[in-house]
Amino acid sequence: MFLLGAVTLCCVVVAGTLALYEPVFGQAPERRVADNSRPVDAAAPAAVRVVGAPFVPNVNPRQR
Repeated sequence: MFLLGAVTLCCVVVAGTLALYEPVFGQAPERRVADNSRPVDAAAPAAVRVVGAPFVPNVNPRQR
């Protein structure tokens, strides 16, 4: 119980300190993930070369 209280108190102190300094630093600017205006063509997948035998799941455990 003492350890839980100590960790909680430390987290509250860190969060409170960061909340007090937020007006000084300001909020972080919003990052845009896609700056390109080009559309992504997801309907045309690239051709893949398969090496070896294709995977066939064994649905009958007694059969090898």
